[in-house]
Amino acid sequence: MAIIFALLAAMSNALATVMQRIGVETSGSVDSEYKDSDRVGFKFKNLLKSPVWFAGLGLMTASFLLQAIALAFGNLTTVQPVMVTELLFIVIILGFWFDHQIGRQEIFSVFGVILGLGLFLGFSFGQRGNLHPDLDDWMAVIGGGLGVILLSLWFTTKGSRSFKAASFGVAGGTAFAVTAAFIKQVAEQWPHGIVYVLSNWEGYGVAIAGMVGLILSQHALNAGPVAASQSALLISNPLASIVMGVYLFGNHLDRSGPRLAAEVIALAVMFASLFVLSHSPLVASHGTASDRLIQEEDFL
Repeated sequence: MAIIFALLAAMSNALATVMQRIGVETSGSVDSEYKDSDRVGFKFKNLLKSPVWFAGLGLMTASFLLQAIALAFGNLTTVQPVMVTELLFIVIILGFWFDHQIGRQEIFSVFGVILGLGLFLGFSFGQRGNLHPDLDDWMAVIGGGLGVILLSLWFTTKGSRSFKAASFGVAGGTAFAVTAAFIKQVAEQWPHGIVYVLSNWEGYGVAIAGMVGLILSQHALNAGPVAASQSALLISNPLASIVMGVYLFGNHLDRSGPRLAAEVIALAVMFASLFVLSHSPLVASHGTASDRLIQEEDFL
């Protein structure tokens, strides 16, 4: 059940990503050269005028709800790796959206993602833990996540547009991993009622971390190609979530010699396939205007 809802969440988020990127483009918020001075002054006021971007925001909200249901049935080490299938759905959506043929690169990459994910879930089992994190545990996770985000933001001042977009993607992926950890805790509290949830601080952590993740993901879309931002986000998110699931909630990964090796190889296959898939012609950029999913005449 957890995997089904995680797949639905990934599909919803994939469509949200495409629609929000189109909203960014049609609102005139994509810069030909992303400057450091633009980082804080990102043009959200333009996005607020874009119905397509708002529709994407609605789908992202739906994705959060579906993810929360998935985490109520499963755990971080199971649900978050499944969320990487978002990129598969992005390729499928873009293939049908632009009527482009899905070629050999996409087919082999999709097979690699499915194979790697299936093997990882099969070998790790992702058994539910029984730990209830205390405040010190949460502070350690929040501090570590904040450190990764700040380091990634520092890297956004360096390198090419693709490197900046990837750095924002890592920051956004880490923020969304922290958000997922908070969602998991709220899902555990939910049977006690809404009053109990509101009386605990983790519910507010969902809102704050989720907002930070949303802002960082929008900067990633603005900073460079979707291929760079999404591959970085989709690789960093499950890695961070696996660490948090084990540390915070005591999720059990089988760490015996052969199984651990198989888990590492499975993740490597999945992430390598994601990287190749993210550079598919359906997603990756080619040329000056290729960061864009649409051309102006498409909306005339």
